[in-house]
Amino acid sequence: MANLTINTTQNVNLAYKTVGIGERILAFLIDAFILWLYLFIVNFITALIGTAFVDNWTVFGIQSLLFLPISFYSLFMHIVFNGRTVGKMVLKTKVVRVDGLPANWSNYMIRWLLRLVDIWMFLGSIGILSILFSSKHQRIGDAAAGTVVITTKQKVKISHTILEEVEEAYQPKFLNVTKLSDKDVRLIKETYHIALRSNDFKTMKELRNRVEEVLEIKSDLYDRQFLDIILKDYNYYTQKL
Repeated sequence: MANLTINTTQNVNLAYKTVGIGERILAFLIDAFILWLYLFIVNFITALIGTAFVDNWTVFGIQSLLFLPISFYSLFMHIVFNGRTVGKMVLKTKVVRVDGLPANWSNYMIRWLLRLVDIWMFLGSIGILSILFSSKHQRIGDAAAGTVVITTKQKVKISHTILEEVEEAYQPKFLNVTKLSDKDVRLIKETYHIALRSNDFKTMKELRNRVEEVLEIKSDLYDRQFLDIILKDYNYYTQKL
């Protein structure tokens, strides 16, 4: 996978991971199996009907009519399910626009039309090579439509929760830290890390003062040390409960 950062029109950076060739082929194979199963069922049922009730030409006409939706499967699924087919749903991937805006029917239409080049010509070698040599893992249809395929899997890190790494031999310093709630600690942690990343010492100082006020404590520790210990103390006591 490759990282993709999109700057939206609202000046917000969105970070995605684009999907590589392996997952894209697997999603395609899942969809292909579903279409094969549909073909098998249609062929089986119409063959039974033809044997009992109608002539071969009528059977052929019915089959041709029922086979028609297969051609539009990808286009229909992407439009209705917001950039997903069944294969993409299983693998938790989806099609989005590279400019951060929601993909629309015209983007999906371009991708669908160019499947003829990417997938059905030369046994899919054109699409495979374009994905392999594209920095955003785009096939020709993606490049023309201005889309990419991204993963929607959420990888939860400890930094995304209220949890902190606490050593087994850790000795807490502030007993009344349990006056805080999980919501309080989550807010403290988020604010603290944002201030830390941007070197916003004023916000860090105000946060520290607010925590001391709520807990009715005073400490000689530096702001960063104090907030680190508050977070660890809270996790120490709550994990022991």
